[in-house]
Amino acid sequence: MAAIGEKTALIIIDVQEGLDDPRLGQRNNPAAERNMARLLARWRERGRPIFHVQHMSTEPGSPLRPELPGNAIKGIVAPLGAEPVIQKQVNSAFIGTDLEARLRAAGIESLVIVGLTTDHCVSSSVRMAGDLGFRAAVIADATAAHEHRSYDGQHYSAETVHNVALANLNGEFAAVLTTDQALAMG
Repeated sequence: MAAIGEKTALIIIDVQEGLDDPRLGQRNNPAAERNMARLLARWRERGRPIFHVQHMSTEPGSPLRPELPGNAIKGIVAPLGAEPVIQKQVNSAFIGTDLEARLRAAGIESLVIVGLTTDHCVSSSVRMAGDLGFRAAVIADATAAHEHRSYDGQHYSAETVHNVALANLNGEFAAVLTTDQALAMG
């Protein structure tokens, strides 16, 4: 992504209280939300398009179920005024929603994508954005992941999960940037 302009939307994915649930394990990048807020402030200042995405889980044990407090979008990046909230029930922000139609109707050409978690909903949405023909940037320090155990019991730290997810996106589906790089681009 060479520049960020008026036709670049900020997509903020699943920054919800429930993703702080200790059952999810250790998380990397404790500054992710602050970096998201920096980007959000710039988009608001410049009057650029912003889309908030909220996961409305149907899984019985999920802290992101609509009737639970964990479903709430964190205050640091909460929508203001008429900023749209796209509600989804699966990983990708494009499946079962009108996000693509909204982006096309607004003439959006590129996306800056931030949120939680890097290896789940962020990755799914970035991949689909690329497949749909949008130029995308995912912001490494404005995303975060949790630790995982693999199918064979091996433990992977949150930082490893995060970095591998970004490595898999970089160059093929999106450019991977830092918050400072994105802010310097426009």
